[in-house]
Amino acid sequence: MASPRISFEFFPPQSLEASFNLFETVQALAPMSPEFVSVTYGAGGTTRKLTQDAVGTIHRNYGLNVAAHLTCVEATRSETLAIAEGYHAAGVRQIVALRGDAPNGAAKFVPHKDGFAHSVELVAALARTGKFEIAVGAYPEPHPDAADPTADVRWLKRKVDAGAAKAITQFFFDPDVFFRFRDDCVAAGIHVPIIPGILPIQGWAGTKRFAARCGAKVPPKLDEAFATAARDGREDLLALTQCTALCDRLIAGGAEDLHFYTLNRPNLTREVVRALGIVAQPVLEKVA
Repeated sequence: MASPRISFEFFPPQSLEASFNLFETVQALAPMSPEFVSVTYGAGGTTRKLTQDAVGTIHRNYGLNVAAHLTCVEATRSETLAIAEGYHAAGVRQIVALRGDAPNGAAKFVPHKDGFAHSVELVAALARTGKFEIAVGAYPEPHPDAADPTADVRWLKRKVDAGAAKAITQFFFDPDVFFRFRDDCVAAGIHVPIIPGILPIQGWAGTKRFAARCGAKVPPKLDEAFATAARDGREDLLALTQCTALCDRLIAGGAEDLHFYTLNRPNLTREVVRALGIVAQPVLEKVA
């Protein structure tokens, strides 16, 4: 079985300590030769400037292909497209175009009066520039705002028709969830790559809270397994085994790409990637 292509997601630092942690994570994972790495926005676009800074630093200093997140939250169309132009000027050629989460304290997403109403409009505007490969989000399990169980496939079709070249899914725990979604997308006429998003479990209690916010269903057997592992002091081993087994199932089912949500904590992700047969390569950090 061939090794998959891999990619990693990071989030921008909001303190000096977090900056050191981010770049230690990048240094640890860059030798695994990712196809690209992505850098998120905070909720409500709160880390917009930090994201821009992190994207530029990673691209310049580590020579990695960086996909910058861009959202519709609390910005006009011209402001959003100006950020995209800044990315392009810095050498970035990939954007992950998302609607984005509502600002902290807001009950739901409300578009800026002069902004993009949703991700389809953002994708279309970026596609018209002809400057970027555009990735979008996909949801194998219903997005919290989904109108019905089939809405996420319809929205993905609209994003692809608007110019998206690939999709990266929300994380999930059951590979069959991904396979059913992929099949539904093909049936709907979606033929771009759909990359499964993988969340290595770096703390089960926190992962369950995160899953509840994102609409990712937790299998009861997995919950039971982590409860037992906690009693036996084997949570780290179970996390490695669970994530590697999930990736193996996805690869056996035809997935050629895997996207890891690292949470800026590299060790478990690196061990999983190694277990998949990917060998680290020397990376020489560039000097700015």
